[in-house]
Amino acid sequence: MLALVVLFWGLNWPIMKLGLQYVTPIWFAATRMFLGAICLFLFLALQGKVTRFSRHELPIVFIVSFFQIALPASLIHTGLSYLEAGRSAILVFTMPLWVAPMAVLFLGERLTKTNLAGLFFGLGGIAVMFNPLIFDITDRNALIGNGLMILASFSFALAIILIRRHSWTRPIIQFIPWQMLLGSGLLVVAATVIEGPPNFTWSPELIAIMAYNGPIASGFAFWAYVSVSSNLSAMSTSLGSMGIPVLGVTSSTVLLGESLSLTMILGLSLISIGVLAVTIRDLKQLRSA
Repeated sequence: MLALVVLFWGLNWPIMKLGLQYVTPIWFAATRMFLGAICLFLFLALQGKVTRFSRHELPIVFIVSFFQIALPASLIHTGLSYLEAGRSAILVFTMPLWVAPMAVLFLGERLTKTNLAGLFFGLGGIAVMFNPLIFDITDRNALIGNGLMILASFSFALAIILIRRHSWTRPIIQFIPWQMLLGSGLLVVAATVIEGPPNFTWSPELIAIMAYNGPIASGFAFWAYVSVSSNLSAMSTSLGSMGIPVLGVTSSTVLLGESLSLTMILGLSLISIGVLAVTIRDLKQLRSA
């Protein structure tokens, strides 16, 4: 299942980039999340497993929907309008690096020397990608695109902290369809305010892109990733997830003709080492269990 998540999300970076030729970013995000939510509800209904959440659970479900679905989806799709798909995949993948210091601040966890080394390597990888000798800091579009991807990564990290901090009375996977539905609703509001009413025409290409992004890259992949995270250690999940930016960069190079520079390879390598190091504690816990 983790391999399928890596495959579907890795390939989706160039597909999302192509989709922006047909529909504006936030409407794209709202549509895919709505389709994903509907597919998940249908899947669970066939199994008789659709559950409701109580009024007491609404605040946390709403907050997680905002930081895990609505905000990062709007940032990523908008950022792709300014930035290459491969570079975007790498920057969003920095999410585990931000979880570590947030866990210290909000969860009372302690950073080991290995964790600190991981942060050093990860931030070093980001620094390589923003090397002023290569990165044009006067390029407004590049600054906007890179900034939005980093913010999306922060949002994902904050959602993870919120999920860890809350005492869930039942498996969080039961809330995924509701989170996607609420997230799509928030995205519709944002799209209407920022982009205006939807103004796109359905074409065979757009239908194919949405058929992939809705049921597969949103509905199945989100559900599968949460399932994997619930059954594997964070270390194992992080190890497998490294394939997402690698495949994202590779598929963007093949499908979109994006350049694969030495800077991107070095940045991705350092960030990957950093992600391994900041999640090494979970591997030790798994061995001692």
